[in-house]
Amino acid sequence: MYDGIFAETTTISGDGGDLIEAYLARPLGPDPVGSVVVIHHLPGYDAATKEIARHFATLGYAALMPNLYSREAPGARPDDAAATVRAMGGVPDARLVGDVAGAAAYLRALPYTNGKVGVIGYCSGSRQAFLAATSTQLDAAVDCYGAYVVTPPPEGSNLKWLPIVDRAPMLACPLLGLFGADDKYPTPEDVGVLKKALDDAGKTYEFHTYDDAGHAFFAPDRPSYRPAAAVEGWQRINEFFARYLAA
Repeated sequence: MYDGIFAETTTISGDGGDLIEAYLARPLGPDPVGSVVVIHHLPGYDAATKEIARHFATLGYAALMPNLYSREAPGARPDDAAATVRAMGGVPDARLVGDVAGAAAYLRALPYTNGKVGVIGYCSGSRQAFLAATSTQLDAAVDCYGAYVVTPPPEGSNLKWLPIVDRAPMLACPLLGLFGADDKYPTPEDVGVLKKALDDAGKTYEFHTYDDAGHAFFAPDRPSYRPAAAVEGWQRINEFFARYLAA
């Protein structure tokens, strides 16, 4: 069987019809595939998150990562763009929802996709993945140690985001959560609060917490990387998306 992927920068219609940059990676093959919107972390639309999109292509998904900082810092280096957006309080929630909806619409319109779209994010991107999954129609969502879902950002962070755990009753698709037992954002107690909210709302979800893992345990370019947790986490993600995004 032929094994190959294709990746490129493209332009999509985001919130309010704004044209924003995005990174698309897809497998090369004859069969319709499921799709994933990848939400980058607060450090930005960077090489590490583009590699995640390409990894999804190797797993058999079309993956699209919108550049959430396109408006404030077009063409800027990821760290400079992130500093600009952090100083203004972070990406507004309503605009994030519009950008993810635009990314999902773009993926559904591609001739080689099957119409099913999931979303995944890491850290602040996971908060945004949860927000999107409670605000627009998606088929599956993955929360990788989503910060500030249950508690607000710490004092001095400049971020204007509010907790969104009260949106649990609006979750419109199954949710997978992957967390570190040593994380501070979110803490295991925060995860427990989110779990109770989902239980009370009767939602479909599964959570897994890894010992000896803190924040960003998926990131191989950081000291926080935990190979065992990351390998098992990727297996959980692949199984979860295969269950809900298959043709």
